[in-house]
Amino acid sequence: MQNRSVVIGVSAIKQKGNFEDLDEALILMDKAVKNAINDSGNVSIKDHIDEIRVPKGFWRYRDPGKWIAKNNNFKKIPTTYVTKIGVLQQNLINESCLKIEKGEINASIILGGEARYKQLRSIIEERKFSETELNENPDFYIKAKEDLYTEEELKNLGSMAVGYYASIETAIRKNDQEGVEEHKEKIASMYEEFSKIAAANDDGWINKPYSKEEILNSSQKNKMLAFPYNKLHCTSWNVNQSAALIICSEELADKLGIDMDKRVYPISSAENNHMIAIQQRPKLYESLGMNYAAQYIKDEIKRQGIKIDAYDLYSCFPAAIKMFSKSLGLDENKNESITGSMAYAGGPLNSFVLHSTVRMIQKIRNLEVNYGLVTGVSGMMTKQSFCIWGKKYKESFIYKDVTDKARIKEIPIKLSNINEGEGVIVGYTIFKNDKDTPIAILYVEDQLQRRKILSSNQNNFLNILKKEEWVGRKVKFKDGKVIH
Repeated sequence: MQNRSVVIGVSAIKQKGNFEDLDEALILMDKAVKNAINDSGNVSIKDHIDEIRVPKGFWRYRDPGKWIAKNNNFKKIPTTYVTKIGVLQQNLINESCLKIEKGEINASIILGGEARYKQLRSIIEERKFSETELNENPDFYIKAKEDLYTEEELKNLGSMAVGYYASIETAIRKNDQEGVEEHKEKIASMYEEFSKIAAANDDGWINKPYSKEEILNSSQKNKMLAFPYNKLHCTSWNVNQSAALIICSEELADKLGIDMDKRVYPISSAENNHMIAIQQRPKLYESLGMNYAAQYIKDEIKRQGIKIDAYDLYSCFPAAIKMFSKSLGLDENKNESITGSMAYAGGPLNSFVLHSTVRMIQKIRNLEVNYGLVTGVSGMMTKQSFCIWGKKYKESFIYKDVTDKARIKEIPIKLSNINEGEGVIVGYTIFKNDKDTPIAILYVEDQLQRRKILSSNQNNFLNILKKEEWVGRKVKFKDGKVIH
Protein backbone atom coordinates (compact mmCIF):
# COMPACT_ATOMS: atom_id res chain seq x y z
CA MET A 1 0.00 0.00 0.00
CA GLN A 2 1.93 3.01 -1.31
CA ASN A 3 0.54 5.69 0.96
CA ARG A 4 0.32 3.55 4.10
CA SER A 5 1.63 5.67 6.99
CA VAL A 6 4.52 4.22 8.97
CA VAL A 7 6.79 5.44 11.76
CA ILE A 8 10.44 5.03 10.75
CA GLY A 9 12.33 7.15 13.30
CA VAL A 10 11.85 7.86 16.99
CA SER A 11 13.78 9.35 19.87
CA ALA A 12 13.34 10.35 23.49
CA ILE A 13 15.77 12.47 25.47
CA LYS A 14 16.16 12.94 29.22
CA GLN A 15 18.62 15.35 30.79
CA LYS A 16 19.64 15.68 34.43
CA GLY A 17 22.47 17.50 36.14
CA ASN A 18 23.38 21.06 37.03
CA PHE A 19 22.27 24.20 35.20
CA GLU A 20 25.21 24.14 32.80
CA ASP A 21 24.55 20.50 31.90
CA LEU A 22 21.02 21.21 30.70
CA ASP A 23 19.57 22.54 27.45
CA GLU A 24 16.64 24.86 26.86
CA ALA A 25 13.56 23.26 25.29
CA LEU A 26 14.42 24.34 21.73
CA ILE A 27 17.79 22.58 21.82
CA LEU A 28 16.22 19.54 23.46
CA MET A 29 13.70 19.31 20.63
CA ASP A 30 16.41 19.86 18.05
CA LYS A 31 18.44 17.00 19.52
CA ALA A 32 15.36 14.77 19.49
CA VAL A 33 14.87 15.47 15.77
CA LYS A 34 18.53 14.76 15.03
CA ASN A 35 18.31 11.47 16.92
CA ALA A 36 15.07 10.47 15.19
CA ILE A 37 16.60 11.18 11.77
CA ASN A 38 19.61 9.04 12.64
CA ASP A 39 17.35 6.38 14.12
CA SER A 40 15.58 5.98 10.76
CA GLY A 41 18.78 4.66 9.22
CA ASN A 42 18.76 7.13 6.32
CA VAL A 43 19.48 10.79 7.09
CA SER A 44 18.15 11.85 3.68
CA ILE A 45 14.65 11.51 5.14
CA LYS A 46 15.12 15.12 6.25
CA ASP A 47 14.89 16.19 2.60
CA HIS A 48 11.35 14.79 2.38
CA ILE A 49 9.76 16.32 5.48
CA ASP A 50 6.64 18.27 4.45
CA GLU A 51 5.44 19.34 7.89
CA ILE A 52 6.47 19.66 11.54
CA ARG A 53 3.85 19.55 14.29
CA VAL A 54 4.64 20.68 17.85
CA PRO A 55 2.34 20.72 20.91
CA LYS A 56 2.84 24.02 22.76
CA GLY A 57 4.79 23.78 25.99
CA PHE A 58 5.78 26.17 28.77
CA TRP A 59 8.29 27.78 26.41
CA ARG A 60 7.74 31.11 24.61
CA TYR A 61 8.99 30.22 21.11
CA ARG A 62 6.55 31.17 18.40
CA ASP A 63 7.66 28.51 15.90
CA PRO A 64 10.35 26.01 16.90
CA GLY A 65 9.61 23.89 13.81
CA LYS A 66 11.04 26.26 11.22
CA TRP A 67 14.13 26.95 13.35
CA ILE A 68 14.78 23.21 13.67
CA ALA A 69 14.27 22.67 9.92
CA LYS A 70 16.81 25.41 9.11
CA ASN A 71 19.22 24.27 11.81
CA ASN A 72 19.26 20.77 10.31
CA ASN A 73 19.55 21.93 6.69
CA PHE A 74 16.26 20.46 5.54
CA LYS A 75 16.03 20.64 1.76
CA LYS A 76 12.75 22.54 2.05
CA ILE A 77 11.09 24.50 4.80
CA PRO A 78 8.13 22.41 5.96
CA THR A 79 4.67 23.63 6.90
CA THR A 80 4.67 24.18 10.65
CA TYR A 81 1.96 23.72 13.28
CA VAL A 82 1.91 24.66 16.95
CA THR A 83 -1.06 23.35 18.94
CA LYS A 84 -2.09 24.67 22.35
CA ILE A 85 -3.33 22.81 25.41
CA GLY A 86 -6.87 21.74 24.62
CA VAL A 87 -5.83 19.90 21.44
CA LEU A 88 -5.11 16.19 21.83
CA GLN A 89 -1.46 15.27 21.29
CA GLN A 90 -2.65 12.16 19.47
CA ASN A 91 -4.46 14.45 17.05
CA LEU A 92 -1.11 15.66 15.71
CA ILE A 93 -0.14 12.09 14.88
CA ASN A 94 -3.54 11.30 13.42
CA GLU A 95 -3.61 14.38 11.19
CA SER A 96 -0.18 13.54 9.79
CA CYS A 97 -1.13 9.92 9.14
CA LEU A 98 -4.36 10.89 7.39
CA LYS A 99 -2.57 13.41 5.15
CA ILE A 100 0.05 10.82 4.24
CA GLU A 101 -2.60 8.22 3.40
CA LYS A 102 -4.45 10.73 1.22
CA GLY A 103 -1.23 11.40 -0.65
CA GLU A 104 -1.15 15.05 0.46
CA ILE A 105 2.28 14.82 2.11
CA ASN A 106 5.20 12.38 2.11
CA ALA A 107 6.54 12.74 5.62
CA SER A 108 5.95 14.52 8.93
CA ILE A 109 7.78 15.11 12.18
CA ILE A 110 5.89 15.25 15.48
CA LEU A 111 7.96 16.57 18.37
CA GLY A 112 7.71 18.15 21.78
CA GLY A 113 9.85 19.08 24.73
CA GLU A 114 10.18 20.90 28.02
CA ALA A 115 13.05 22.41 30.02
CA ARG A 116 11.36 23.14 33.35
CA TYR A 117 14.15 21.32 35.16
CA LYS A 118 16.71 23.77 33.77
CA GLN A 119 14.49 26.61 34.97
CA LEU A 120 14.31 24.99 38.41
CA ARG A 121 18.09 24.60 38.52
CA SER A 122 18.47 28.26 37.60
CA ILE A 123 16.56 29.21 40.75
CA ILE A 124 18.46 26.76 42.97
CA GLU A 125 21.86 27.79 41.57
CA GLU A 126 20.90 31.47 41.24
CA ARG A 127 21.66 31.49 37.55
CA LYS A 128 19.94 33.46 34.79
CA PHE A 129 17.68 31.38 32.56
CA SER A 130 16.89 32.65 29.07
CA GLU A 131 15.44 31.17 25.91
CA THR A 132 16.37 31.67 22.30
CA GLU A 133 14.03 34.33 20.96
CA LEU A 134 11.88 33.07 18.11
CA ASN A 135 9.30 35.62 16.94
CA GLU A 136 8.30 34.15 13.58
CA ASN A 137 4.81 32.65 13.69
CA PRO A 138 4.08 29.09 12.58
CA ASP A 139 1.98 28.52 9.49
CA PHE A 140 -0.82 27.25 11.71
CA TYR A 141 -1.39 28.05 15.39
CA ILE A 142 -4.18 25.79 16.58
CA LYS A 143 -6.23 26.05 19.76
CA ALA A 144 -9.44 24.53 21.05
CA LYS A 145 -12.67 26.36 20.29
CA GLU A 146 -14.14 25.87 23.77
CA ASP A 147 -12.86 27.00 27.16
CA LEU A 148 -11.31 24.47 29.54
CA TYR A 149 -13.16 25.84 32.56
CA THR A 150 -16.21 27.83 33.58
CA GLU A 151 -15.68 31.25 35.14
CA GLU A 152 -16.78 29.85 38.49
CA GLU A 153 -14.21 27.05 38.28
CA LEU A 154 -11.42 29.40 37.33
CA LYS A 155 -12.30 31.68 40.23
CA ASN A 156 -12.30 28.86 42.78
CA LEU A 157 -9.74 26.39 41.44
CA GLY A 158 -7.52 28.50 39.21
CA SER A 159 -5.84 26.99 36.17
CA MET A 160 -3.79 24.26 37.87
CA ALA A 161 -5.05 20.83 36.89
CA VAL A 162 -4.57 19.03 40.19
CA GLY A 163 -7.70 20.45 41.90
CA TYR A 164 -9.93 19.49 38.98
CA TYR A 165 -8.64 15.91 38.79
CA ALA A 166 -8.79 15.53 42.58
CA SER A 167 -12.48 16.52 42.47
CA ILE A 168 -13.07 13.90 39.76
CA GLU A 169 -11.21 11.38 41.94
CA THR A 170 -13.65 11.79 44.83
CA ALA A 171 -16.56 11.23 42.44
CA ILE A 172 -14.87 8.04 41.19
CA ARG A 173 -14.30 6.92 44.79
CA LYS A 174 -17.99 7.33 45.59
CA ASN A 175 -19.08 5.55 42.40
CA ASP A 176 -16.72 2.66 43.17
CA GLN A 177 -18.13 2.51 46.71
CA GLU A 178 -14.69 2.62 48.28
CA GLY A 179 -14.07 3.95 51.76
CA VAL A 180 -11.87 7.03 52.09
CA GLU A 181 -8.96 5.15 53.69
CA GLU A 182 -9.40 2.12 51.43
CA HIS A 183 -9.26 4.40 48.40
CA LYS A 184 -6.08 6.16 49.57
CA GLU A 185 -4.41 2.78 50.16
CA LYS A 186 -5.34 1.55 46.68
CA ILE A 187 -3.99 4.52 44.77
CA ALA A 188 -0.79 4.44 46.85
CA SER A 189 -0.33 0.77 45.94
CA MET A 190 -1.00 1.56 42.30
CA TYR A 191 1.64 4.27 42.26
CA GLU A 192 4.18 2.14 44.11
CA GLU A 193 4.05 -0.26 41.16
CA PHE A 194 4.27 2.61 38.66
CA SER A 195 7.43 3.86 40.36
CA LYS A 196 9.04 0.44 39.90
CA ILE A 197 8.25 0.52 36.18
CA ALA A 198 9.60 4.08 35.80
CA ALA A 199 12.81 3.30 37.69
CA ALA A 200 13.48 0.47 35.21
CA ASN A 201 12.65 2.70 32.21
CA ASP A 202 15.83 4.16 30.70
CA ASP A 203 13.89 7.28 29.72
CA GLY A 204 12.10 7.52 33.07
CA TRP A 205 12.73 10.52 35.31
CA ILE A 206 13.23 8.78 38.67
CA ASN A 207 16.21 6.56 39.48
CA LYS A 208 14.69 4.49 42.28
CA PRO A 209 11.14 3.46 43.16
CA TYR A 210 9.00 4.80 46.00
CA SER A 211 7.35 2.68 48.69
CA LYS A 212 3.61 2.65 49.23
CA GLU A 213 4.13 4.42 52.57
CA GLU A 214 6.17 7.22 50.99
CA ILE A 215 3.36 7.85 48.49
CA LEU A 216 0.50 7.46 50.96
CA ASN A 217 1.77 9.67 53.77
CA SER A 218 2.06 13.43 53.44
CA SER A 219 5.48 14.84 54.26
CA GLN A 220 7.67 17.85 53.55
CA LYS A 221 8.76 16.25 50.28
CA ASN A 222 5.33 14.77 49.56
CA LYS A 223 2.91 17.55 50.38
CA MET A 224 -0.81 17.21 49.85
CA LEU A 225 -1.45 19.22 46.68
CA ALA A 226 -5.21 18.62 46.46
CA PHE A 227 -6.96 16.02 48.58
CA PRO A 228 -6.71 13.07 48.09
CA TYR A 229 -3.56 13.68 46.00
CA ASN A 230 -0.09 14.11 47.42
CA LYS A 231 2.77 15.30 45.24
CA LEU A 232 3.79 11.72 44.42
CA HIS A 233 0.36 11.07 42.88
CA CYS A 234 0.77 13.92 40.42
CA THR A 235 2.38 14.50 37.06
CA SER A 236 5.93 15.81 37.34
CA TRP A 237 6.50 18.53 34.77
CA ASN A 238 9.77 19.93 36.17
CA VAL A 239 11.74 17.81 33.69
CA ASN A 240 14.16 18.24 30.83
CA GLN A 241 12.71 15.86 28.28
CA SER A 242 11.91 15.78 24.57
CA ALA A 243 10.60 13.27 22.06
CA ALA A 244 10.20 13.05 18.29
CA LEU A 245 8.59 10.73 15.74
CA ILE A 246 9.10 10.65 11.98
CA ILE A 247 6.13 9.35 10.02
CA CYS A 248 6.19 8.81 6.24
CA SER A 249 4.49 6.85 3.49
CA GLU A 250 5.41 3.22 2.92
CA GLU A 251 6.41 4.17 -0.62
CA LEU A 252 8.95 6.71 0.66
CA ALA A 253 10.23 4.25 3.26
CA ASP A 254 10.80 1.73 0.44
CA LYS A 255 12.48 4.36 -1.74
CA LEU A 256 14.87 5.29 1.08
CA GLY A 257 15.56 1.66 1.92
CA ILE A 258 14.34 1.96 5.50
CA ASP A 259 14.93 -1.33 7.28
CA MET A 260 11.76 -3.30 8.01
CA ASP A 261 12.90 -3.64 11.62
CA LYS A 262 12.49 0.13 11.99
CA ARG A 263 8.90 0.23 10.75
CA VAL A 264 5.95 0.39 13.12
CA TYR A 265 2.41 1.18 12.00
CA PRO A 266 -0.49 3.13 13.47
CA ILE A 267 -3.33 0.63 13.15
CA SER A 268 -6.37 2.49 14.41
CA SER A 269 -7.13 5.59 16.46
CA ALA A 270 -10.22 7.16 17.99
CA GLU A 271 -10.69 10.62 19.46
CA ASN A 272 -13.32 12.30 21.57
CA ASN A 273 -13.16 16.08 21.18
CA HIS A 274 -16.47 16.88 22.88
CA MET A 275 -15.32 19.50 25.37
CA ILE A 276 -17.35 20.05 28.54
CA ALA A 277 -16.00 21.84 31.62
CA ILE A 278 -16.01 19.59 34.67
CA GLN A 279 -18.68 21.68 36.39
CA GLN A 280 -21.16 20.90 33.62
CA ARG A 281 -20.47 17.20 33.10
CA PRO A 282 -23.47 14.95 33.75
CA LYS A 283 -21.19 12.56 35.66
CA LEU A 284 -17.84 13.69 37.01
CA TYR A 285 -16.58 10.11 37.09
CA GLU A 286 -17.46 9.22 33.49
CA SER A 287 -17.29 10.61 29.96
CA LEU A 288 -19.72 9.28 27.36
CA GLY A 289 -17.47 10.50 24.56
CA MET A 290 -14.54 8.65 26.07
CA ASN A 291 -16.64 5.50 26.32
CA TYR A 292 -17.71 5.83 22.67
CA ALA A 293 -14.10 6.20 21.53
CA ALA A 294 -13.04 3.24 23.71
CA GLN A 295 -15.85 1.10 22.32
CA TYR A 296 -14.79 1.92 18.77
CA ILE A 297 -11.24 0.81 19.55
CA LYS A 298 -12.48 -2.38 21.23
CA ASP A 299 -14.60 -3.12 18.16
CA GLU A 300 -11.57 -2.60 15.91
CA ILE A 301 -9.47 -4.91 18.07
CA LYS A 302 -12.12 -7.59 17.71
CA ARG A 303 -12.76 -6.98 14.00
CA GLN A 304 -9.09 -7.13 13.08
CA GLY A 305 -8.34 -10.07 15.38
CA ILE A 306 -5.75 -8.11 17.35
CA LYS A 307 -4.44 -9.04 20.77
CA ILE A 308 -3.18 -6.06 22.77
CA ASP A 309 0.02 -7.06 24.58
CA ALA A 310 0.75 -3.75 26.32
CA TYR A 311 -0.98 -0.53 27.33
CA ASP A 312 0.16 2.90 28.38
CA LEU A 313 -2.82 4.64 29.91
CA TYR A 314 -2.50 8.40 30.23
CA SER A 315 -1.41 9.00 33.78
CA CYS A 316 -1.32 12.66 34.76
CA PHE A 317 -3.32 11.77 37.89
CA PRO A 318 -4.92 8.55 39.21
CA ALA A 319 -8.39 9.63 37.99
CA ALA A 320 -7.26 9.50 34.36
CA ILE A 321 -5.89 5.97 34.71
CA LYS A 322 -9.08 4.76 36.38
CA MET A 323 -11.36 6.28 33.76
CA PHE A 324 -9.35 4.76 30.92
CA SER A 325 -9.30 1.37 32.64
CA LYS A 326 -13.07 1.42 33.02
CA SER A 327 -13.71 2.58 29.45
CA LEU A 328 -11.58 -0.27 28.07
CA GLY A 329 -12.88 -2.88 30.51
CA LEU A 330 -9.45 -3.45 32.07
CA ASP A 331 -8.60 -4.55 35.59
CA GLU A 332 -7.96 -1.36 37.55
CA ASN A 333 -5.66 -3.26 39.91
CA LYS A 334 -3.32 -4.16 37.06
CA ASN A 335 -0.87 -1.39 36.24
CA GLU A 336 -1.23 -0.84 32.51
CA SER A 337 1.88 1.22 31.88
CA ILE A 338 5.11 0.77 29.96
CA THR A 339 6.49 4.16 31.02
CA GLY A 340 5.79 4.19 34.75
CA SER A 341 3.33 7.12 34.69
CA MET A 342 3.73 10.86 34.36
CA ALA A 343 4.46 11.12 38.07
CA TYR A 344 7.68 9.12 37.73
CA ALA A 345 8.57 8.72 34.05
CA GLY A 346 8.22 12.51 33.71
CA GLY A 347 5.22 14.55 32.63
CA PRO A 348 6.24 17.23 30.14
CA LEU A 349 3.26 19.57 30.05
CA ASN A 350 1.77 18.92 26.63
CA SER A 351 3.84 16.19 25.00
CA PHE A 352 3.78 13.06 27.17
CA VAL A 353 1.80 11.07 24.59
CA LEU A 354 4.83 11.42 22.31
CA HIS A 355 7.01 9.83 24.99
CA SER A 356 4.59 6.97 25.68
CA THR A 357 4.21 6.40 21.93
CA VAL A 358 7.98 6.34 21.40
CA ARG A 359 8.31 3.86 24.26
CA MET A 360 5.60 1.65 22.75
CA ILE A 361 7.22 1.78 19.31
CA GLN A 362 10.58 0.80 20.82
CA LYS A 363 8.99 -2.21 22.53
CA ILE A 364 7.27 -3.25 19.30
CA ARG A 365 10.56 -2.95 17.40
CA ASN A 366 12.28 -5.09 20.05
CA LEU A 367 9.56 -7.74 19.60
CA GLU A 368 8.50 -7.39 23.23
CA VAL A 369 5.05 -6.32 22.01
CA ASN A 370 3.09 -7.21 18.88
CA TYR A 371 0.29 -4.68 19.33
CA GLY A 372 0.15 -1.91 21.92
CA LEU A 373 -2.46 0.67 22.90
CA VAL A 374 -1.57 4.23 23.94
CA THR A 375 -4.16 6.63 25.34
CA GLY A 376 -4.09 10.40 25.71
CA VAL A 377 -5.87 13.33 27.34
CA SER A 378 -6.15 17.03 26.75
CA GLY A 379 -7.20 19.53 29.38
CA MET A 380 -9.02 18.51 32.55
CA MET A 381 -9.83 14.98 31.36
CA THR A 382 -11.67 17.00 28.73
CA LYS A 383 -10.76 15.14 25.55
CA GLN A 384 -9.49 11.60 25.15
CA SER A 385 -7.67 9.55 22.53
CA PHE A 386 -6.79 5.91 21.84
CA CYS A 387 -4.27 4.54 19.36
CA ILE A 388 -3.26 0.99 18.47
CA TRP A 389 0.30 0.46 17.21
CA GLY A 390 1.72 -2.69 15.64
CA LYS A 391 4.41 -4.32 13.53
CA LYS A 392 1.93 -5.59 10.96
CA TYR A 393 -1.19 -4.11 9.40
CA LYS A 394 -4.10 -5.50 7.44
CA GLU A 395 -5.50 -2.32 5.90
CA SER A 396 -5.13 1.45 5.88
CA PHE A 397 -4.96 3.50 9.06
CA ILE A 398 -8.45 3.47 10.58
CA TYR A 399 -9.53 6.68 12.31
CA LYS A 400 -12.72 7.71 14.07
CA ASP A 401 -13.78 10.96 15.73
CA VAL A 402 -16.79 10.32 17.99
CA THR A 403 -17.31 13.99 18.86
CA ASP A 404 -20.61 14.48 17.03
CA LYS A 405 -22.18 11.43 18.65
CA ALA A 406 -20.94 12.53 22.08
CA ARG A 407 -22.25 16.07 21.58
CA ILE A 408 -25.75 14.73 20.90
CA LYS A 409 -25.79 12.32 23.85
CA GLU A 410 -23.78 14.15 26.53
CA ILE A 411 -25.60 17.41 27.25
CA PRO A 412 -23.88 19.91 29.58
CA ILE A 413 -25.69 20.52 32.87
CA LYS A 414 -26.87 24.10 33.25
CA LEU A 415 -25.20 26.38 35.76
CA SER A 416 -27.00 27.44 38.90
CA ASN A 417 -27.91 31.08 39.56
CA ILE A 418 -29.32 30.40 43.03
CA ASN A 419 -27.49 32.35 45.73
CA GLU A 420 -28.97 30.55 48.71
CA GLY A 421 -30.31 27.05 49.11
CA GLU A 422 -29.31 23.42 49.35
CA GLY A 423 -27.21 21.24 47.08
CA VAL A 424 -25.90 17.68 46.74
CA ILE A 425 -22.12 17.30 46.53
CA VAL A 426 -20.98 15.55 43.31
CA GLY A 427 -17.22 15.97 43.87
CA TYR A 428 -14.81 17.92 46.04
CA THR A 429 -11.21 18.58 46.99
CA ILE A 430 -9.14 20.47 49.57
CA PHE A 431 -6.03 22.49 48.86
CA LYS A 432 -4.18 25.59 49.98
CA ASN A 433 -5.17 28.80 48.21
CA ASP A 434 -2.83 31.60 47.16
CA LYS A 435 -2.86 32.86 50.76
CA ASP A 436 -1.60 29.43 51.92
CA THR A 437 -4.90 28.79 53.69
CA PRO A 438 -6.58 25.35 53.45
CA ILE A 439 -9.90 25.55 51.61
CA ALA A 440 -12.48 23.04 50.45
CA ILE A 441 -13.97 23.38 46.97
CA LEU A 442 -17.19 21.48 46.35
CA TYR A 443 -19.04 20.80 43.12
CA VAL A 444 -22.75 20.67 43.98
CA GLU A 445 -26.07 20.20 42.23
CA ASP A 446 -28.83 22.51 43.51
CA GLN A 447 -32.52 21.73 43.94
CA LEU A 448 -33.09 22.48 40.24
CA GLN A 449 -30.36 19.98 39.26
CA ARG A 450 -28.07 22.78 38.18
CA ARG A 451 -24.37 23.01 39.04
CA LYS A 452 -22.66 25.34 41.45
CA ILE A 453 -19.26 25.57 43.13
CA LEU A 454 -19.04 26.21 46.86
CA SER A 455 -16.13 26.79 49.20
CA SER A 456 -15.42 26.46 52.91
CA ASN A 457 -12.43 27.31 55.07
CA GLN A 458 -13.83 25.86 58.31
CA ASN A 459 -11.17 23.52 59.67
CA ASN A 460 -13.62 21.15 61.36
CA PHE A 461 -15.49 20.65 58.09
CA LEU A 462 -12.22 20.21 56.14
CA ASN A 463 -11.08 17.51 58.57
CA ILE A 464 -14.39 15.68 58.22
CA LEU A 465 -14.12 15.80 54.41
CA LYS A 466 -10.76 14.02 54.66
CA LYS A 467 -12.14 11.21 56.83
CA GLU A 468 -15.70 10.63 55.61
CA GLU A 469 -17.38 10.26 52.24
CA TRP A 470 -19.25 13.46 51.45
CA VAL A 471 -20.01 12.93 47.77
CA GLY A 472 -23.78 12.40 47.65
CA ARG A 473 -24.48 14.38 50.83
CA LYS A 474 -26.42 17.61 51.04
CA VAL A 475 -25.05 20.95 52.21
CA LYS A 476 -26.67 24.34 52.65
CA PHE A 477 -25.10 27.35 51.02
CA LYS A 478 -25.29 31.10 50.71
CA ASP A 479 -23.31 33.39 48.38
CA GLY A 480 -20.98 30.60 47.25
CA LYS A 481 -20.14 29.48 50.80
CA VAL A 482 -21.14 26.36 52.71
CA ILE A 483 -23.34 27.23 55.71
CA HIS A 484 -22.11 25.31 58.77
